[in-house]
Amino acid sequence: MLTAAAVDFAALRAREFARLDAGGHAYLDHTGAALYPECLVAAHTSMLRESILGNPHAENPASRASSAWIASARRRVLEFLDADEGEYAVIFTANATAALGLVASGFHFAQDAPFVLSADNHNSVNGIREFAVRAGAPVHYLALDAELRLDAPRDALATLSGGGLFAFPAQSNFSGVKHPLSLVRHARALGYTVLLDAAAFVPTSRLSLREVPADFVALSFYKLFGYPTGIGALVARRESLAALQRPWFSGGTVRFASVQNRMHELLGSEEAFEDGTANYLGIAAVAAGLGFLLDLDVEEIGRHANELTLRLIEAFASLTHRRGAPLVRVYGPADGRDRGATVAFNVLSASGEAVPFAQVESRARAAMVSVRGGCFCNPGASEAAFGFPAAAAGRCLESASSEGWTLERFGACMRGYPVGAVRASFGLSSNVADLERLVAVVESFAS
Repeated sequence: MLTAAAVDFAALRAREFARLDAGGHAYLDHTGAALYPECLVAAHTSMLRESILGNPHAENPASRASSAWIASARRRVLEFLDADEGEYAVIFTANATAALGLVASGFHFAQDAPFVLSADNHNSVNGIREFAVRAGAPVHYLALDAELRLDAPRDALATLSGGGLFAFPAQSNFSGVKHPLSLVRHARALGYTVLLDAAAFVPTSRLSLREVPADFVALSFYKLFGYPTGIGALVARRESLAALQRPWFSGGTVRFASVQNRMHELLGSEEAFEDGTANYLGIAAVAAGLGFLLDLDVEEIGRHANELTLRLIEAFASLTHRRGAPLVRVYGPADGRDRGATVAFNVLSASGEAVPFAQVESRARAAMVSVRGGCFCNPGASEAAFGFPAAAAGRCLESASSEGWTLERFGACMRGYPVGAVRASFGLSSNVADLERLVAVVESFAS
């Protein structure tokens, strides 16, 4: 196993991601998806060529081989998250969204069991509020401060009734803010069940479920190591999983089901939540992918990515128009304190107005620089970052919707406010040259 000091990121890029430089790409969308290393694709291809794998819902040799790969992947996930197998179960899903949906559909929301969530959340978490509303449960959002950090969340949680579901991201997919993981123990002590969205956090940060005993954790593996897509996981405390009430049953989740007697009995633990046939061929790559990251040391990957992040923020701060007006507005923290490797920003005109993000994205695309534009499925952080007045935004949403909602109609109504940003994010394959190419794109807007 490599030590942290032994990681040579230049050599790693040349060995595992040579296609970047061969194709002239600067890839800066790691929060959207990681890039797969050559060794993982080679190992998985070799395994598929040498193995006979079948539907795991049987006892024939091919099925048992698939079941063995799935069991191995479960163990690797628990190892990666430093979780006790006796305390936590791993449920493989299509993605992190599907993992969150299992909690949303099974949690017992009620008037005295509210849904509490941070304003900074991916829409896959925001959407859980619809289950709460349908059950007649209150929904409470925790506010953000000027740096897009949670604003006094402990006080806010204490003023609300416990016993419900509290959800927040370990790291914002919009701003890169790392919200305090100490909130997990604090909220649980107040009686909350805690759902932690770890999808943006775990690619560059260590998460120990012994230290941070969340009830539910959602993640996607393509965000960790790029391959395969279409597999995520819900990692759940077994006692919390048992408290969920499944609203239906499906193939692969029951001991028996009767049509004539209209009866069924769910399987135990994680098997009751893995609907249908698992992506057993893809899951066979999960153990190798996690092994790749464990050998490199996730914390060392984080240090590498965070160094590039701070360097980009510093470069943006130095960019101005000819008469000295700032060229870039960065959202979220201005320093590296509790910040991940994600930078959301807008390019500014000489008069201080935001250049439409699509124009920046287009110029970056022409330069073969991959960044992301928009609100990144995170309306709460976007609204806070852009300073939307709630009443005005509400009127503009309704007005644009009545005409056939488009971002252009909404933006025209919200005159003076940006309606999207550009996001750059770093990972283990990133280097300074990628950063400099993005800075050159942004600098081309100076006037």
